[in-house]
Amino acid sequence: MENLDHILLFKTDIKTEDCKAKLQSILDNHSAISKWNVALDDEDFVLRIVSESLNHQQVIELIKTHGHFCCELT
Repeated sequence: MENLDHILLFKTDIKTEDCKAKLQSILDNHSAISKWNVALDDEDFVLRIVSESLNHQQVIELIKTHGHFCCELT
């Protein structure tokens, strides 16, 4: 079972499979990310990251660097 302290949730503008595919290699190959997914059917296009070492701000910067909106989901 995953430790809930290591699940980070974000509201994004990753709205399509194409957008998701452009980020896939970046997120799949990031050494600090063990799992991730984007809920394309959710109105907030929620990005879920499982990481034991990253914090919300680091993920936000990573996603913004690649041209997408991202903010912590509270």
